[in-house]
Amino acid sequence: MFANLRAEIILVLTTLLAAAGWVFSKQAIQGLPPFGFIGLRFVTASLILLPFCLPALRRASLGDILRSMGVGVFLGGSIFCWIYAIAISDTLGEGAFIMSLSMLFVPLVAWPLFGNKPSRAFWTSLPIAIVGLFLLAWNGEWRVAASQLWFLLAAVGLAMHFNFNSQYSAKLPPMLLTTLQLFTTGCLGLLLSYAVEDWPQVVSGETWKWFGLSVLLATSLRYLMQTVGQKHANPTNAAILMLLEPVWTMLLSVWIYSESMPLNKIVGCVLLLSSLLLYRISNLRR
Repeated sequence: MFANLRAEIILVLTTLLAAAGWVFSKQAIQGLPPFGFIGLRFVTASLILLPFCLPALRRASLGDILRSMGVGVFLGGSIFCWIYAIAISDTLGEGAFIMSLSMLFVPLVAWPLFGNKPSRAFWTSLPIAIVGLFLLAWNGEWRVAASQLWFLLAAVGLAMHFNFNSQYSAKLPPMLLTTLQLFTTGCLGLLLSYAVEDWPQVVSGETWKWFGLSVLLATSLRYLMQTVGQKHANPTNAAILMLLEPVWTMLLSVWIYSESMPLNKIVGCVLLLSSLLLYRISNLRR
């Protein structure tokens, strides 16, 4: 009982770190190019996690390693869409709720890819999510912001990553899998930054502080805590607790960036959260 409670507390703290990562990233890209920031952040985080999975790395086959890194390309594509959306948006809370829909998109993506038809729970939850998205985009008139589309694209990318990850990367331990895919994303970010971005001549100490917080707290420590928490927590409780991330992100965005949350956006966020809650609970009871 105590072990389960401790694991659930760890998962709650994990969602707080994930939410804080949105703020750390937003602050860091004020002084660093977005793709370059992602590249440095994920490569550094993967090197910090590497000592924890060296034994597993030595036992892994080259084919499994390359396959997992290949799947990491989908993670990279999603993260690049996400960081670009953050760069052009002041509504982090709204973006976090859109990104949380990635788990609802998983069965929709799996249907054409692998022929797995979505469950009844999916079709029940989807209309609720659509209404929620409509309310987020409603501002006296129907107007979809560019950042919302990029967040939505990032969510679809995460759903694709989840599907391919489940199909092709099950042979590796979670920590090693995470480290390899973070490293892949980081390398792709650095290559993309080299191709399309200009770096500033001088980067302030304040920017490096936010970068350090992103690496140490929002990436390395977060993934380590998530692995530990999910290992010991009840799967049902763990899945529900992970839904707290967009809630914390919205609260932080309102507090730090004075994000406007009119009634339609509040109702939209509640509907998105409700659709995810309904979908997860229905699936876990099967």
